[in-house]
Amino acid sequence: MLERIHSMRRGAQFNEEGEDDDESKTRKNVSLAVRVTILMSKIGFLWPLILLFVTLLLFSIVMLSRRLVCVSSYEPSSRMNFFGIDGLESDFGSLGVPWCRSKHGRTVEWTSKDLLKSLEEFVPIYETRPIKNNMYGMGFDHSFGLWFITRWLKPDLMIESGAFKGHSTWVLRQAMPDKPIVSLTPRHPEKYLKKGPAYVDRNCTYFAGKDFVDFGSVDWGRVMKKHGITDVNRVLIFFDDHQNELKRLKQALKAGFRHLIFEDNYDTGTGDHYSLRQICDQFYIRGGGHSCFRDSDEARIRMKRKLFWEKAVDIQELCGRGEAWWGVRGEMRDNFNHSNKAMSYAEHFQNSRFVESVLDVYWELPPVAGPSLTHQTRYDPARVPSPIVEDGRFGLFQRLGLTRLETFVFNGYTQMVYLQISEPGS
Repeated sequence: MLERIHSMRRGAQFNEEGEDDDESKTRKNVSLAVRVTILMSKIGFLWPLILLFVTLLLFSIVMLSRRLVCVSSYEPSSRMNFFGIDGLESDFGSLGVPWCRSKHGRTVEWTSKDLLKSLEEFVPIYETRPIKNNMYGMGFDHSFGLWFITRWLKPDLMIESGAFKGHSTWVLRQAMPDKPIVSLTPRHPEKYLKKGPAYVDRNCTYFAGKDFVDFGSVDWGRVMKKHGITDVNRVLIFFDDHQNELKRLKQALKAGFRHLIFEDNYDTGTGDHYSLRQICDQFYIRGGGHSCFRDSDEARIRMKRKLFWEKAVDIQELCGRGEAWWGVRGEMRDNFNHSNKAMSYAEHFQNSRFVESVLDVYWELPPVAGPSLTHQTRYDPARVPSPIVEDGRFGLFQRLGLTRLETFVFNGYTQMVYLQISEPGS
């Protein structure tokens, strides 16, 4: 953005022969001093005010340019609105970006510098992926998030529930080349090899096909013993199975696991399963809660944003019977949208209280870059944390190698989240 401002202030442009193309060539040859004198005589006593205005404008530009790159922040002051349709969470009033509150207010250890440095390292790795067009699977944002978190935690064992064609297995392998993986998926990824690209890992134990076992039914003590794991804190669980995330959270807690990643942490009113983002979208949480009034400001804002963002939802899509707005129109969805259980707000509220009682850390992966850079059209930027690379930072976007990627790989972001959990009271 600063480069564009500078370009507007450049002097006269020159043609190929080096001649001045500025329109002042056609004017009389009047000295600069005379022109300034004439101008000052016209504006008179207003010139101090004009000088003050220009000074303040330049100061604002400098301060803005220093804030163009930031990492996931839930503070409205950290969000910048470059376009009329793009968004600050303040567009929703208090209805911005809700997040689950942890027991002790802890957060992740990594910083913005860690994310930016790793992003540059991951781009050439991602370019070697075996499945170039992972339609219906993870795109670039979540691939980076899974790789980054896994590499940071350095688990001794990685468990994934839901593998599809094996892209997430490949990402885990890039992060930890020598550690075992356990993959639970109804259909073995090798079945996809008959129709196109897929990935099957040699150091992976598959519970797939006729050997498939659901995550909640696995004898995890036996699995840990088989792989020589004595500390469950050294295990990372990755859920991409489109199941009720509250159910999965309870199952993981029962097995003693502490580190979880949910790939599809759907926003309220969207998705095919009950998500943590939906659970924690509460009135008592900053950025949470909704209104189902058809004539409200929120209704008008949602209608406008629906025109630009595919995953934005209007009041009609958000609210169910009795103005129920929690989950998806008041439903707790599960099992690939095959189970749609209506629930009361009281039950929904109690779910949020339970989640808070077991959460040690809750961190939503920010989008890699702003929509003007990635050209994504699906998720509403008003409902996500600030991007790692903010809109307007094309130079940084290019330096990181992100311009080499196809634009469609940025369109699959759905509030991926990393959790640390423990028993209530611990």
